[in-house]
Amino acid sequence: MTKYVDGFVLVVPKDKSEEYKKMAEDGRDMWIKHGALEYYECRGDDLAAQEMGGEKARAFPEMAGATNDDTVWFSFIVFKSKKHRDEVNAKVMEEMSKSMEGNKDMSVPFDMKRMAYGGFQVEVEG
Repeated sequence: MTKYVDGFVLVVPKDKSEEYKKMAEDGRDMWIKHGALEYYECRGDDLAAQEMGGEKARAFPEMAGATNDDTVWFSFIVFKSKKHRDEVNAKVMEEMSKSMEGNKDMSVPFDMKRMAYGGFQVEVEG
């Protein structure tokens, strides 16, 4: 069975990291409740550019436009398939919409314009 992954790279201000972590824990609970196989939120720890094959790879902070006041998070959610992802995400979005009704101030602790997102078909698994 092939799996499908939604992946995210986020830039979160250091002073908002704990707020983001709480939001991520709530998100984890919701995605797992609705059927996601796995959920990961990873705060950058060793993000210096590395030399690989004689060339220096680009560092996540540079790629994401992060400053010294930011943290870079790499996050991903694992699903059975793209179809399963779509079904789970629809349930999550419905629940989120219901919970936001009447709450006009639904802000997130990061700048959405500095977030990257994509859906990925797993090709190699180990």
